[in-house]
Amino acid sequence: MGKKRIIRKSGRGLDQGRKERALAKSVKRHIEKGVLHIEATFNNTKATLTDEKGSAVISSSAGALGFSGARKSTPYAAAKVGELIGEKGASIGLKEAVVIIRGVGAGRESALRAFAGKGIAIKSIKDATPIPHNGPRPPKPRRV
Repeated sequence: MGKKRIIRKSGRGLDQGRKERALAKSVKRHIEKGVLHIEATFNNTKATLTDEKGSAVISSSAGALGFSGARKSTPYAAAKVGELIGEKGASIGLKEAVVIIRGVGAGRESALRAFAGKGIAIKSIKDATPIPHNGPRPPKPRRV
């Protein structure tokens, strides 16, 4: 007969252990004003909190929280990333932030809403999505 094998599917959602580990890492700096950079691609959502000079203080992504595959690009995963950055920002004394958003992914707005929900005042929101002016060189005409 033997033992029953239990197959656990990986990448089912938010890994609670990874979130606790990310919150446990203490940041020695104390900043009151910062810049939140959100990069929302079709495959992932990354968020980085920097000071006013541009030095990274806190960083996280949907993949770092345990989401994998198609779940990384969902608005839910992006909200969890924004929530985590907001909690850590509040713990180091962040009062107000300027937000810069890049990319056209599904998590643009939800990451920002979750961050703002942690009680940090948002001064301004800037969309810095890169836009190609001319794009790559077109292919040569086909010779038959």
